[in-house]
Amino acid sequence: MKKFLPFLLLISSFAFGQTTTTDIKGFVYDHETGEPAIFVNVVLAGTTYGNQTDVNGFFSIKKVPIGEYTITAFALGYDSSSQKIQLKADDILNVKLSIAKKSRQLRGVKVTGRKMERMTNTQVSTFQVSPTQIKQLPSVGGEPDLAQYLQIVPGVVSSGDQGGQLYIRGGSPIQNKITLDGMTIYNPFHSIGLFSVFETDIMKNADVKTAGFNAEDGGATSAVIDVTTRDGNRKRLSGKISANTFAGKVLLEGPLKKMTDNNSGSSSFLITAKSSYLDKSAPIFYKYADTAGHGLQYNFTDIYAKLSFNSNSGSKLNLFGFDFSDNANYQGKLKYGWTSYGMGANFVISPAGATTLISGQVSGSQYGLTLTESDGLPRTSTIGGFTMKIDFGYMLENYSNFNYGIELNNYKTTYTFYNALGTEYGDGFDQSTTELAGYAKYKKVIGKFIIEPGLRLPYYATLNAASVEPRFDMKYNATSNVRFKFAAGRYSQNLISTKSDRDVVNLFTGFLSGPEEDIRNTNGQIADSKLQKAWHAVAGVEYDVIKNIELTAETYYKDFTQLINLNRDKIYNSDPNFIVETGNAYGIDFLAKYDYKRFYFWAGYSLAYTNRFDGTLNADGSKYYYQPSFDRRHNLNLLSAYTFGKNLNWETSIRYNFGTGFPFTQTQGYYEKFNFADGVTANYINQSGDLGIKYDALLNQGRLPNYHRVDFSIKRKFYVGKRGLLEANFSITNVLNRENIFYFDRVTSQRINQLPILPALGFNYTF
Repeated sequence: MKKFLPFLLLISSFAFGQTTTTDIKGFVYDHETGEPAIFVNVVLAGTTYGNQTDVNGFFSIKKVPIGEYTITAFALGYDSSSQKIQLKADDILNVKLSIAKKSRQLRGVKVTGRKMERMTNTQVSTFQVSPTQIKQLPSVGGEPDLAQYLQIVPGVVSSGDQGGQLYIRGGSPIQNKITLDGMTIYNPFHSIGLFSVFETDIMKNADVKTAGFNAEDGGATSAVIDVTTRDGNRKRLSGKISANTFAGKVLLEGPLKKMTDNNSGSSSFLITAKSSYLDKSAPIFYKYADTAGHGLQYNFTDIYAKLSFNSNSGSKLNLFGFDFSDNANYQGKLKYGWTSYGMGANFVISPAGATTLISGQVSGSQYGLTLTESDGLPRTSTIGGFTMKIDFGYMLENYSNFNYGIELNNYKTTYTFYNALGTEYGDGFDQSTTELAGYAKYKKVIGKFIIEPGLRLPYYATLNAASVEPRFDMKYNATSNVRFKFAAGRYSQNLISTKSDRDVVNLFTGFLSGPEEDIRNTNGQIADSKLQKAWHAVAGVEYDVIKNIELTAETYYKDFTQLINLNRDKIYNSDPNFIVETGNAYGIDFLAKYDYKRFYFWAGYSLAYTNRFDGTLNADGSKYYYQPSFDRRHNLNLLSAYTFGKNLNWETSIRYNFGTGFPFTQTQGYYEKFNFADGVTANYINQSGDLGIKYDALLNQGRLPNYHRVDFSIKRKFYVGKRGLLEANFSITNVLNRENIFYFDRVTSQRINQLPILPALGFNYTF
């Protein structure tokens, strides 16, 4: 026996040293276009092994026992795709799958895919928006747009049809970070609030994170909107041409090197241009829309282009650029315009022999804003800079993953402004700033729990300030139909707005970096930080009532521990440029969705409270909290869409929005105001003063009227040949011709309303 012992030990060590499991990685593509298919479920049939593709179409399945399997990919709106695979020891298998869109949904696949997604991702305060969802909305102005969809998301408040801005769960626009393919877009919404700079037909996905977002996102203290565009068609030349009474658009895409089945590389291009001519068409179609006789003086132009280069391993490089512009003439009293342009590159690397995915981007953009009023004084603001980011992602077992990365931001701001008192701002506001951040996030599925801790460490070089920002998301799958979720985190940002939260209507939304000068907090003491800061906490529940009905409820609390605003009441040069406030926002959001065969229904309701404290005390010594101009107590959105006809070529949709009135500061009286330009020697007896307005001592104690709007659209599809599609659409914005207030001119006592009833007819042809 002793003679055989060394031999047995050798055999034993060899056996235990053998690898009995291996990994699978790969990409899933759209069969028709070659575009990466996102959020597709990939499973090994008959096993519990599986994962989901990311925004790059990439998936990884870890530690699978060696042997023979059938790998299957399935997703909403696609036929499933299967492939036989053989797993060998010490060999990471690289798989490519292709799935084809289908005309009819298979109920089992649809329900299973959606449920798997909800049970394997935390999705706290996150809405994943696709072009299909956007197109279910009434096509306001004949063209569906992300700006219209965001307005129905619970917790999102829009300031209206004209000069529209979005306020997300108690945060002002400056507290939202919005990106396009990783590039920061400083103003994504046009003056007519029905349209954004994002072209629906080239969108791949938009992640709308209304609170509690994790460590990969920074530079925002309220919300993040991350828009990703798809690549151009890799298999054939295609495009779209559309025109309606509001705007016209053209899209062209195709392969530079066609994608084939022999695993060779490919490349493609995509270019889209959209332009509004409402200022020209309004005198013809909408003469009634402006009693002042100036018409609807809005026009914009958006251009976006992209080149994509793809290797046979799934790695790719994208080059892209954009040029956006907007102009508006409000009631002939002021002219407002901005331009925005930029370019960049992003990449995805799938190293051979590893399941790691490395992604990154470098980009630069510039935004400039000009406002011209009757006094002729210049009001301008610019911001421009670059961003560099690299991310390392690891898909682990059982839908778990780990990501970490580094992000560098640099930008410069300039600013010139005159307030109503004629006091100039701008001296010392031309600044450059640099931000460096590292982050890490880990998602682990443990039984019925999904935990997702994260940490972000930003450093603001100009302010010599660092911040430690823990983040945490969690979900508990109580049953297959009931799920509880929670998120919390700390957030900071350096950017501040030239617009005050107290303004009822202010179209001039410029950007400034954090103040280099000392600022005083609400106690009158020098603040120990010059950053805007906040804490978030969110709790919610998801309930699948039956197969096609989903209910979601979330309650949230945002504690804005430091908010920095420009001092709009500055009179003397010695007065501070900035004021510091604190605040909070809290509320509850409900969402119900029903989606079955031809009928889709959405109901969202929000109850919200937003408060600000600027140091003012009540008579009893307690803190006086005021409500900022975007504080809307109740907000309700109802949406329904129905597809009908023998070939399902008709679709109609209707949307109803109700919101309670915004707060404003009431007028107490008028007086003659002298500016004493000649100092104490001014003879005010022989001079004529200006009209002065006496406001209520307490901010925003009044409320504007409630807001109602009903939109309707109907579409008809005509199939032309094998791939051609002609669509005619008719829409009506503000069907009931409701007079929703835009603002009230206190001097002339004139009420200016939002858009009246606006019917639109449009056609588009896809080939």
